[in-house]
Amino acid sequence: MPQSVISVEDLTMAYGSVLIQKDLNFSVNQGDIFVIMGGSGCGKSTLLRHMIGLSSPLKGDVRFGGQSLVMADSLQRQQLMKKFGVLFQTGGLLSSLTLGENISLPLTESTQLSAGKIREIVAYKLALVGLAGFEDYYPLQLSGGMQKRAGLARAMALDPEILFFDEPSAGLDPVTSKHLDDLILRLRESLETTIVIVTHELSSIFAIGNNGIFLDAETKTLIAQGSPQQMLATSQEAKVLNFLYRGNLPSAEGHKNE
Repeated sequence: MPQSVISVEDLTMAYGSVLIQKDLNFSVNQGDIFVIMGGSGCGKSTLLRHMIGLSSPLKGDVRFGGQSLVMADSLQRQQLMKKFGVLFQTGGLLSSLTLGENISLPLTESTQLSAGKIREIVAYKLALVGLAGFEDYYPLQLSGGMQKRAGLARAMALDPEILFFDEPSAGLDPVTSKHLDDLILRLRESLETTIVIVTHELSSIFAIGNNGIFLDAETKTLIAQGSPQQMLATSQEAKVLNFLYRGNLPSAEGHKNE
């Protein structure tokens, strides 16, 4: 049986009196590339923020290996948060620091490693994302795709068990986006990392996702879960099918016969 590494239990999210999503229940399994999908404004990035502890739910819990993130004290929360790395939409790099300095930052803040060992780790992480030898470059000297890969290297600095990506392909051309998808698949295979990804890019959803959920902005809850292929084959929800077919929805009879 797949081993659950993240459990979201009865999660309800709100900003003040504005309800975002309610009663979310799902699990992320070890080794998943888990896709959070849905239409614009449904709360995908908000859910990711709750899963990494940057926002607190109105109700419910997020559990890592059975341990509550919501109920954890500050020390327990710090320990839990060391289990994951995050790549935000912009890459999240500090423009005043070189790539080497950006990637070494979490290592110097969270470990007692020597400067020499940190340099070795930085070089290794950059090599993993295809940026070997770029330690002394500044983010603005790189293309958008290279900045995303450098941000990924920093997210991996502390060897996290889980990686969270928020719209990693945003602003990238289709070829660069495909290269990033290939990199994510290689990292999952080589490092056995569990990956949670927010994206609306249909090509990425089908290329890399093996599990996921679909959030609905109208009913404010999830209305489908499973792999994208399972959702496409079995969902009776028009919103899910329209999203996955991107408006080219076949006739109901044609879908039933697939």
